[in-house]
Amino acid sequence: MQSYNWNQFTRRVTIKAPPQAIYDAWTSSEGIESWFLRKASFTSSSGILREGKDPIQEGDHYEWLWFGYDDTVVERNRIMKANGVDSLQFGFSGGCIVSVHIRSQQGENICELVQQMTPPDEKDKQFFFIECGRVWTFYLANLKSVLEGGLDLRNRNVEIQDVLNA
Repeated sequence: MQSYNWNQFTRRVTIKAPPQAIYDAWTSSEGIESWFLRKASFTSSSGILREGKDPIQEGDHYEWLWFGYDDTVVERNRIMKANGVDSLQFGFSGGCIVSVHIRSQQGENICELVQQMTPPDEKDKQFFFIECGRVWTFYLANLKSVLEGGLDLRNRNVEIQDVLNA
């Protein structure tokens, strides 16, 4: 029996928005807070805090907080790549690496996310594969919803836990 490959997953969503709008939704604190995070702080490699719509750059560090969780749930990592147009990559939970690409296919714009599992332990890989895959599926749907119609589907109540939209 062949074992399952827990090394990476891909999630893709079509979005009726210009490619630059999709990219911009990922690459500034204002953009990423509109569909993914409660609070996002990006700091340049020289230690300067990026403001609102200031685009991220390769080498920046970030600190992220989510709706539905208190301030003890924080993600800190760095931006590995950001080309300003259609591709970015960042470190993520458990040492994983997330790559985002915006592409056109059959007249549709697609946001594609690939998460590589880097933990050496198979149980950790499986955990991040399952949990992050589930969470990214929701957030990509929320990105689509926000960019196409403005409806934000996130749970904003920290008292309500174990729901799909938090």
